[in-house]
Amino acid sequence: MKIVSWNVNGLRALADKNLTEAIKLVDADVLCLQETKADPDTVCELFKDFTEYTVYAQIGEKKGYSGTALLTRLPVQHFSMDPTMEPLGGEGRIQCADFGSFYLVNVYVPNSGQGLKRLDFRKQWDAAFLKYLSDLQVVKPVILCGDLNVAHHPIDLKNDKANYNKTPGYTQVEIDGFERLLESGFLDVYRNQNPDKEAYTYWSYRFNARTKNIGWRIDYFLISDSLKPEVGTALILPEIMGSDHCPIALEIHL
Repeated sequence: MKIVSWNVNGLRALADKNLTEAIKLVDADVLCLQETKADPDTVCELFKDFTEYTVYAQIGEKKGYSGTALLTRLPVQHFSMDPTMEPLGGEGRIQCADFGSFYLVNVYVPNSGQGLKRLDFRKQWDAAFLKYLSDLQVVKPVILCGDLNVAHHPIDLKNDKANYNKTPGYTQVEIDGFERLLESGFLDVYRNQNPDKEAYTYWSYRFNARTKNIGWRIDYFLISDSLKPEVGTALILPEIMGSDHCPIALEIHL
């Protein structure tokens, strides 16, 4: 089973670039998208030619903002979106698919905002999201994927000292929130398999950052520890263009 996660930073913009080619290249059994910025009807229209997929999509209350979509070739036992518990609802950020032996959660974690103005909100959001995931893990194992909007260690971004506690995605508050996920029984698959490798999933559109490889690793697959024996390879796919993020992939034997 191959799961692919990708922050597309606007699905309609990607459709004008290389959406069809990219979807064929990643060849996912399950494709999780973040920051679609598109309503469900638009998402379904853009994927109408990919008839092998069932499409689940949502957008937040604010049009053209956030949004997630999950496409699957495999049957889903139950599907849910944005939990009602505060402050998780309302922005189209969370999807959960029950595949029988595990839950797959697709998430677009909120950014802390320019000047860190949303950092307090982010702290509350992280705590609520941890509770949501912990409740799922009581029932069955969880695979979590998406844009978590945090670099965990200095190796996960190019200029760690210049960004620490100054830039959204690399404050101690956000790092601590990520640590609590790991402490609750999740494993960062890519870092577990590549402990010393510098690899990024996001590059700013400014300053030729992608060409210079001045990036951040903020897109993840986290799995419940009990799934570790079933995991194959975790990959970052920087060769696939179209967004300021690249896709990431996980092969798992379930």
